[in-house]
Amino acid sequence: MADTPQIKLALNETPFGPSPAAIAAIQADLAGLARYTGREVDDLTTAIAARENIPADQIVLGENLNVLGLYLAAHGGPGGTFVYSEPGYTALVDAVALAGGRVIGVPLNAALENDLPAIAAAVDETTRAVYLVNPHNPSGTVSDAALFIEAVRALSSRTLVIVDEAYLEFLPDFAARTVTPLLREGCNVAVFRTFSKIYGLASLAIGYTLAPKPLAAGLKQIGIGAFFGLNRLSLVAALASLGEHDYIVDVRAKVAAEREAWHALLRDRGRGFSASHANFVFFDCGRPHADAAAALAARGIDIGRAQPGFATWLRISIGLPDENAVARQAVADLLPANE
Repeated sequence: MADTPQIKLALNETPFGPSPAAIAAIQADLAGLARYTGREVDDLTTAIAARENIPADQIVLGENLNVLGLYLAAHGGPGGTFVYSEPGYTALVDAVALAGGRVIGVPLNAALENDLPAIAAAVDETTRAVYLVNPHNPSGTVSDAALFIEAVRALSSRTLVIVDEAYLEFLPDFAARTVTPLLREGCNVAVFRTFSKIYGLASLAIGYTLAPKPLAAGLKQIGIGAFFGLNRLSLVAALASLGEHDYIVDVRAKVAAEREAWHALLRDRGRGFSASHANFVFFDCGRPHADAAAALAARGIDIGRAQPGFATWLRISIGLPDENAVARQAVADLLPANE
């Protein structure tokens, strides 16, 4: 038996990989590695501006969530509070403590969605930002589109609202769910996207933030999104990926099929699970996470970390079909039969 797991289903990567166009763009640009990043920054920014209908000066390139948290916590001095759903993805809120920020976690609702009324109630005069992930991580749930957009609009009149849409393109109607139109309206909203998920570029670490002009200018003033902090291969791969509509549709369909196979198993065994629309599943396996994770690791399967408040729940990323088949069988062996 190998010492380390061989089937990696822990970090919500998309194992179908980058599009053929992205791979070709990387290969074509290899000869330029001796040169600094240059026009590639403007090329990708221009493409994103056209796609999102957002001015280029409101686009900040890079995987910026932790930097954004640190910047917002430092801006205005220590003591600002940051509200987010708990459990949740913590890159942004983990960074705020370094600059004296305080984090307020709001539990998910009964459907394991962002509890929007409770989040609104947690906002006060000390709140520097609200951070929402939609679809949520680790549950994969999406809020009702109209309710979510209106809730973000209302919150943005009180404080900055940062919406992480890393997984939104796993939904076919993502264009109707994004809150980007609120930014166009002038609302105090920032939207984060990444090429690390459905576009399959996790190791190249490239994404972008759409932000109100003052916030975007402040981040750029300290060098965030500047050419010297960006990998030119990441930029050319991201640019090529934006044109691969059919490939993304295909990846979305493959992930949905594999996700449904997981949900079918969980329904058959009578296990509780979230209504995930992302590239992972989240479910109650009925035994401590550490025990289940160890049993799966012994069979070469690496799964997501334990989540606070969900001691018996597992988050498992969608892998390749053969990997998922092995993992489902291993999980099935852990679950009690439905009686």
